[in-house]
Amino acid sequence: MNILGMGNALVDVMIRVEKDSILNELRLPKGSMQHVDEVRLKEIEERIDGFERVLVSGGSAANTIHGLAELGVKTGFIGSAGRDPWGEFYINDLKNKGIIPIFYRPDKPTGRAMVFLTPDSERTFGTYLGAAIELRPEFLSPELFHGWSIFHIEGYLVQNHDLIESAMVLAKQAGCVVSLDLASYNVVEDNLEFLKSVVSQYVDILFANEEEAMAYTGREPEAAVDELASFCRIAVVKIGKDGAWVQSGTEKHHVKGLEANCIDTTGAGDLFASGFLYGYTRGFSLRKCGELGNMLAAAVIEVTGSKISESHWQIIRRTLSI
Repeated sequence: MNILGMGNALVDVMIRVEKDSILNELRLPKGSMQHVDEVRLKEIEERIDGFERVLVSGGSAANTIHGLAELGVKTGFIGSAGRDPWGEFYINDLKNKGIIPIFYRPDKPTGRAMVFLTPDSERTFGTYLGAAIELRPEFLSPELFHGWSIFHIEGYLVQNHDLIESAMVLAKQAGCVVSLDLASYNVVEDNLEFLKSVVSQYVDILFANEEEAMAYTGREPEAAVDELASFCRIAVVKIGKDGAWVQSGTEKHHVKGLEANCIDTTGAGDLFASGFLYGYTRGFSLRKCGELGNMLAAAVIEVTGSKISESHWQIIRRTLSI
């Protein structure tokens, strides 16, 4: 089985800060993802001038696709990046991992996510979508989805309802299993009616963390996964260090989290999806899929950013006999 992703193509700019006060100063609620315009982006960049930064190609669905590519899955990614050095950096990073890039290239600057890491390992996003938001339904065609087994999409694209629904319709028509990651609690809160509509109509596999699940259902994790599983074939509610609840029909498991030296939680949910979907492509049990999700999530939180080190990937591949 092979997997096509679609999401916001963003270069992640990782900034470690010692106090929450800088988030208040920049009007970024801790733990949230806030969209910023070019004026706010400039304000943020000026405020962090002199701070140490780490640059990586990011975006939720792209992180998941990168993880799957590292596990040997044939992958592709649909996105939009500007005709600038940031865009070239992003697309070349996909190619270097063997990921097929399917990109719209507008004149607008490539999107960037300013990711603030506080001492408690929480992350807060100030996201300038830039060229990423230029992706339109008109760019999509039935041919883009032919030959793919799974279509994985991020909820952060929800700023464009027509794009998400068009992509899901085309994916289902092409025979794809549709996988959706809800992305962020405030995104869910702001688009709840739309998300409930597309989940019930098109989504086969749904990923949420406990805050997103609460925003969607108003329930705690175990009860939330019950409700979510009534709308789709497989529901996953991630609960951080405590692991995850996974459910399909009446089959439900609590999969315990793994011990890890948490440095940065960026990408934990995205890499959980990589592990889970890899297990799904191999026909593993529901519990085993959850265990693989936890394995990759535990690995990525031990580094800064959303990319697991090559040495750790080698260990993971040996563990999985890849």
